[in-house]
Amino acid sequence: MIVLLTILAFIFSFLFALGGVGAAIVLVPTMYAMGIPLSQAKPTGLFYNTVSLAGATYLNIKEKRLDFKLGIPLIIFSLIFAPVGAYSSKFIPHKIVLIIFILFLLFSTTVMWFFKSSKYSENYREDRPFLSLSILGIIVGFISGLLGVGGGGLISPCMILMGFNPKKVAAITAFVVPFSSFTGFLTYLAMGSVNLKLMILVTISGFFGAYLGTNLMQNKFKPATVKKILGGILIILAIKMIMKLI
Repeated sequence: MIVLLTILAFIFSFLFALGGVGAAIVLVPTMYAMGIPLSQAKPTGLFYNTVSLAGATYLNIKEKRLDFKLGIPLIIFSLIFAPVGAYSSKFIPHKIVLIIFILFLLFSTTVMWFFKSSKYSENYREDRPFLSLSILGIIVGFISGLLGVGGGGLISPCMILMGFNPKKVAAITAFVVPFSSFTGFLTYLAMGSVNLKLMILVTISGFFGAYLGTNLMQNKFKPATVKKILGGILIILAIKMIMKLI
């Protein structure tokens, strides 16, 4: 089972790195469905998110693709509100949160696949709106802690809708998610337990998968193609969550 999960971690990490999105949101329910206690699955998935996307971020920094200033507000507020979301999970019915998140993911997919505007087609915005990015960071951090995931599925569609280049969004998401994931990891670690062997193997596999996925995305795909891939990733997330509700 651990070998199978290691292989799945590589595949998920590779696919999700194409959009700069951490795969914990898929890996956690997969581990749970295979018999891993949720108390072990959540910290494993979040730590996997942290390391795998840290590898993707290293590649983005090395290739000078990352706009640090654009990601700072997201990092600051997602770090602060991820523990708040984790603590709130004790009081908010998880099923209600999942339903809201599913609807949001479906909406985000619609935006990515069908939203077109001449304003953004060849002229992506280059400014750094601190207030709107800070609000997004608050939402991302809270949802990340509440669900035990990194929040990349929220950052990407929102920033694309705001008019940013999908490639830049992927790099920013990969930069921000490890921070909120690590905060969530520490929070859930205090609430549960860790399967050290599983966590190490899944994390190593995820690191290489994300590294390769990020390199492929940046070198082989145009922004419009990345946008379509991001939409497909979000559909996968929504389907996984729907299956969990049934």
